[in-house]
Amino acid sequence: MKHSTLIFALVAVAGLSACDKPAPVVVNNPPAPVVAVPGPAGPQGATGNTGNTGNTGNTGTQGATGDTGNTGATGNTGRTGRTGDTGDTVVIVPVPAERR
Repeated sequence: MKHSTLIFALVAVAGLSACDKPAPVVVNNPPAPVVAVPGPAGPQGATGNTGNTGNTGNTGTQGATGDTGNTGATGNTGRTGRTGDTGDTVVIVPVPAERR
């Protein structure tokens, strides 16, 4: 067992030392872009035209029916009627007929 570990270590060293090392990669960075600095603000422009009038809105829905009103006040008492004429009328009450 001692020999197998030693042989494995020698093979690993030989295998790793035989690899080609890649050439270093050179990265060329592009020059930094030129940033334009804004100048002073120009004069204010003319006032724009007034916008169009908006459309008329839709008609609203009908409202709820109101509550029933309170009972009205009692009316005034009427005037007393005039006294009637005294009459000459005679009322005759007939006697009921006898039953047969």
